[in-house]
Amino acid sequence: MDTYKINENGFYGEFGGAYIPEILHRCVTELQSNYLRIMESESFISEYRQLLRDYVGRPSPLYLTRRLSERYNCRLYLKREDLNHTGAHKINNTIGQILIARRMGKTRIIAETGAGQHGVATATVCALMNMECVVYMGKTDVERQHINVQKMEMLGARVVPVVSGNQTLKDATNEAIRDWCCNPSDTYYIIGSTVGPHPYPDMVARLQSVISEEIKLQLQQAEGREHPDYIIACIGGGSNAAGGIFHYIDDTRVRIVLAEAAGDGVDSGRSAATIQLGRRGVIHGSRTLVMQTPDGQIEEPYSISAGLDYPGIGPMHAHLATTRRATVLPVEDGEALAAAYELTRLEGIIPALESAHALGALHKIGFKSDDIVVLILSGRGDKDLHTLLQYKF
Repeated sequence: MDTYKINENGFYGEFGGAYIPEILHRCVTELQSNYLRIMESESFISEYRQLLRDYVGRPSPLYLTRRLSERYNCRLYLKREDLNHTGAHKINNTIGQILIARRMGKTRIIAETGAGQHGVATATVCALMNMECVVYMGKTDVERQHINVQKMEMLGARVVPVVSGNQTLKDATNEAIRDWCCNPSDTYYIIGSTVGPHPYPDMVARLQSVISEEIKLQLQQAEGREHPDYIIACIGGGSNAAGGIFHYIDDTRVRIVLAEAAGDGVDSGRSAATIQLGRRGVIHGSRTLVMQTPDGQIEEPYSISAGLDYPGIGPMHAHLATTRRATVLPVEDGEALAAAYELTRLEGIIPALESAHALGALHKIGFKSDDIVVLILSGRGDKDLHTLLQYKF
């Protein structure tokens, strides 16, 4: 295989594409025909880079852990996306997409959110750019991520609790798509991860690729080489992972490890381990791996982490998993919670529950002492304190 990257038709191998209702055809094809032209223009690149530097606070540090490296017998670096403005990697994507929306003449922004970090990042850039913002969020997530709801409302967004399904990320995405169907002319849908119809998986991955771009430069300075031996990231939809591996995807010297949410256990019936449990299908406009019943109905996922509670996976990661380019490890709730406390106690960094799943994969890998490992710390744990404090380690 020449490349693991997307092809000209919007597919990663057999996964991807745009499987959409006729009513959305105009919206999606308009975006397909404009996104690369806009993103490759000098004016976009200049404005995007300036905002990443002066507003988001990039580059984010690449931190060599001391005690955690000792614990896992390797040189373990954390890519500190938790230190970005709004506390996660999500802002890299929303800054870029709102600049695209503005250049396409859109005046109203909609978004979906699970853990609330994408919602906060979208509300933030809408406040910055003076644009109307509506965020759809499952009622379950509204309750367990109440602080982020308050932040969104303070920023001027209207948060719409979704009461269908199990009232989480899948259902919020359904409602956002319905809104877009009804308001195609003035509305731009900022999708928060590498999911949805083409061009969203590619567009979000490109916007997040600043992560791996920085890792290459930072590793060169710290270690005298651009590539690590391992890159580890959590996956729900998969945007922090896509950004972290973007510039290494065809470099087979780099082993890619993806940690997905196993909930109470892969075979427990309460899990979001999509790659372990999923079958080929279509969800939210993309052909990928989907948790589904034998007759094709979407199964309800479960994870302690709101941001990983999704029954699908981005088509990039489905392709990497099925071609064995990436190793996918299921991490249960208890393993993620223990890993969150371990990082907090050993390094003084409280991670988001999403990032804790990546940390929870460390004990499943046998490192050599000279291995250089980069783990994407995708977000900080402020939003999850209520959950974390229910458990003592």
